[in-house]
This record gives sequence, structure tokens and C-alpha cells, in this order.
Amino acid sequence: MSKAVKFASQIDENTLKELKSFVKETDRSISSVLTDAVQEYLTRVRLRPAFRKAAQEVLSEHAELLRRLAK
Repeated sequence: MSKAVKFASQIDENTLKELKSFVKETDRSISSVLTDAVQEYLTRVRLRPAFRKAAQEVLSEHAELLRRLAK
């Protein structure tokens, strides 16, 4: 794990309440939950363009077959 760095940000009041409730329920720190959430978000956002590109390639490559199957 890399070094933790402090930073300041803002969050919606209701979301913060939910976050604080969640960390109590799970006995985790806000920092660890935020780190996990941001990592998951970045992974998901970065995968979308790659997935879209691959899906478009498959659709283009098999366009004729897909047209016949759709009939």
C-alpha cells in the first residue's frame, strides 16, 4: 500500500451521514472506505471505454451474421 496523503474535499451532507453510519456498522475508517470507493470508481470508469471499443469491434466484425440472426 502506498503512503496515505491528506486532502480536503466536500461531500453532500446526506451522503456523509450515510458514510459515517456505514463505517460504524463495518468497523472501518472513513479513509479506507473512500480509498476503496475511489479505486473501484476509477477502475470502472477506465474499463468502460475499453469495453465499448471491444464491443464495437465485435459488432462491426460480425455485422452480417447479427443481421441474419435478427431476422
